[in-house]
Amino acid sequence: MNLQERDRAVNWHPYTQMKTADDAIPIISGKGVYLFDDEGNKYIDAVSSWWVTLHGHAHPYIAQRVSEQLNTLEQVIFAGFTHEPAIQLSENLLKLLPENQQKVFYSDNGSTAVEVALKMCIQHAYNQGKEKTKILAFKNAYHGDTFGAMSVSGRSVWTKPFGEMLFEVIFIDTPTSKNLESLKTIIKNHADEIACFIYEPLVQGAAGMLMYDAKDLDELMKFCRKQEILMIQDEVFTGFGRTGKLFAANYLSEKPDIMCFSKGLTGGTMPMGITTSTNQIFEAFLSDDKYKTLFHGHSFTANPLACTAALASMELLLNEETQQNIQRILEQHSQFSEVLQEHPKVENVRQTGTILAWEIKNDEQTSYFNEIGKILYNEFLKRGIIMRPLGNVMYLVPPYCITSEELFFIYTQILEVLDEF
Repeated sequence: MNLQERDRAVNWHPYTQMKTADDAIPIISGKGVYLFDDEGNKYIDAVSSWWVTLHGHAHPYIAQRVSEQLNTLEQVIFAGFTHEPAIQLSENLLKLLPENQQKVFYSDNGSTAVEVALKMCIQHAYNQGKEKTKILAFKNAYHGDTFGAMSVSGRSVWTKPFGEMLFEVIFIDTPTSKNLESLKTIIKNHADEIACFIYEPLVQGAAGMLMYDAKDLDELMKFCRKQEILMIQDEVFTGFGRTGKLFAANYLSEKPDIMCFSKGLTGGTMPMGITTSTNQIFEAFLSDDKYKTLFHGHSFTANPLACTAALASMELLLNEETQQNIQRILEQHSQFSEVLQEHPKVENVRQTGTILAWEIKNDEQTSYFNEIGKILYNEFLKRGIIMRPLGNVMYLVPPYCITSEELFFIYTQILEVLDEF
């Protein structure tokens, strides 16, 4: 049996209808922006392998650091024990975040980082004898696939089987200059029962790379602060340079109470989630009453290998070459977006930092299940490019090590496909 046959016999892939799906492509190695399959074909990873790979595949510096750590300490329970990589990572990350972020809680992926944040907010009220159990979130939100994260994500066919099991959420539109006052009215009417407001800043990724202005989010955050509503900023996707700055928070004057991170955190090397909080939230759990403890944990909390990968990735992110690359990608995307805007088959071109998105005009409704997505996916694979359209929404989220020539090749192939489609 070849790798595809062996895979089909035993594996169940994510977001995949296994009855009708094509066989998975066996990838045997990666280097920089490229992935190589078992037949010797190479593909440019134009979506950073679900948005996680910041510096390219098999980065030698991250690999070296993880290898050294592997020979020192691979795992230790994080209840009652600690270790240098976790301490150093927390110290380094907090220096980059808004100054009110002062505590770090480790988990293992984006969904669990969100689960921790939600539990912090709800128990924050509970520990103070307040009953605030409703959550405020944006329509079309996506925060993960565990039950809490699903609950605060937009209702869709993804969540329908579990509808009656999801907790109540107050959903509002993303803010604009036109709807801000109506959003404030909705919030004010429920302020006494809202434990927190959770949001993806600037870009709603899985919803189709929907983008909105920082100034409008700032205004909404300012209002939530006046209503004493805690704010959770989900930077799982937008963190670590994707928006052109280190974090979406760098575009905002208002500061969240809690922040969530994953994806690019380790440069795509290992799974890890982080939830940061203010001291004010942390202190609501300090008590002689043991029942006020935050009862949450994971077997691999603050795994030393993942912490080391994150430390190495953060070093690479902050060096001058990477920051110049991010700006170069941003500028190249901006120039290409002007070309896309003129194309008769394209609409709604939008960009935030290194994230470039556009929609293909067609008769079908814009949605994740639009068949055009699969057609385009396969067409780009033939051309040696991995793109994963969200229905008729196409996007680029490349690793920061991609060269100008490799980006130009992708742009050229996009235009060719559009002309032939």
